[in-house]
Amino acid sequence: MEKVRIEKFSKEYQDEVIDLILDIQQKEFSIPIRKEDQPDLSDIPNFYQTQGGNFWIAVDDQQVVGTIALIDIGNHQGALRKMFVKTEYRGKTFNTAKLLLSALLSWASDHHMQEIFLGTTEKFLAAHRFYEKNKFAQIPKEHLPRAFPLMKVDTRFYKLML
Repeated sequence: MEKVRIEKFSKEYQDEVIDLILDIQQKEFSIPIRKEDQPDLSDIPNFYQTQGGNFWIAVDDQQVVGTIALIDIGNHQGALRKMFVKTEYRGKTFNTAKLLLSALLSWASDHHMQEIFLGTTEKFLAAHRFYEKNKFAQIPKEHLPRAFPLMKVDTRFYKLML
């Protein structure tokens, strides 16, 4: 079995990334969101891989099994977005989420970010536990920076001090 590796997003993985994210959002969690509601997914390089941000994928045997993105929102702050891991790659066996988060935090630190914020939905209970285990603190929506990119499905918010 090949080890999951983390790499920066490249165009060749575009369709796989979209399929993975939509499959988790729509089928696993019944969130009524479509590709058209997420224009960032059709233009990952220009949306995420510019101005201090980036987008990473977890790959196993040439298959995308996870994603994570970071947007530089200014003021030494970043927004964690699009963290999704295929069901069978969750947990300690592959450590996919931890590997993705480590890549993001390393990048954020190298780019002099001091705080990372994220929004998620109430349905992602395992994600809440993961973020809390990794030292993210839940915060009220009112404590988000003004530049934070709010998604309409997000109802729970976290902050991590670097």
